[in-house]
Amino acid sequence: MPQEIETIGLGDTNCYLVKTGGGFILIDTGYPFQRRALETELGKARCEPGNLELIVVTHGDIDHTGNCAYLREKYKTRIAMHKGDTAMCRKDGITRDRGKMPADFPPLLILWLVQSGLDFLLRQALWGKPYERFEPDVLLEDGRSLEPYGFRAGVLHTPGHSNGSISVLTEGGDLICGDLFGNVWGKILKSTDESGLERLRSLNIGMVYPGHGKPFRMERIVKSAS
Repeated sequence: MPQEIETIGLGDTNCYLVKTGGGFILIDTGYPFQRRALETELGKARCEPGNLELIVVTHGDIDHTGNCAYLREKYKTRIAMHKGDTAMCRKDGITRDRGKMPADFPPLLILWLVQSGLDFLLRQALWGKPYERFEPDVLLEDGRSLEPYGFRAGVLHTPGHSNGSISVLTEGGDLICGDLFGNVWGKILKSTDESGLERLRSLNIGMVYPGHGKPFRMERIVKSAS
């Protein structure tokens, strides 16, 4: 039976909680100022200190790593991520090569990025605490199985949004992709080149669970590229 993926929506940022045989795996952790809301949702799911088996980080940006250090300490768990983004987590969760904006990037979505950036600056200033740096406990490589942690899924190294971006592909064909894709105002954003998309098309993916926006079917990406 496929394992259920529970979406924890924190405004326009998503985290994902998976129930394992003996506990839970959390994928991404949100901004630091979203901590109280995240813990409330974890509590509702009965994810508590002692049964959070692993935190998987899709990439090093602050909206995905902002509560990693705190949760590791409080929930007595470990953090797993790709080595390509670890330098970010030793600094501020922000500093990295952002690459170039695609030439065909819709103006409406540029507005969304500006709006999101301004919202982050304001709310982080009100939060008033520095980024909590950390070193991961587990380094994940392409092809790594998460079954030892009770999750029937594997790791895909999917650079594009960042050098160390990963996605998690479940046994049932669900893809938890961080910011490789986003579903913003009904528009699917892609952060990978054609070679990356070709690999994903060959994997028979069903639902895609992005870091921002509602889950959607992989068919939407395949059709948009055809």
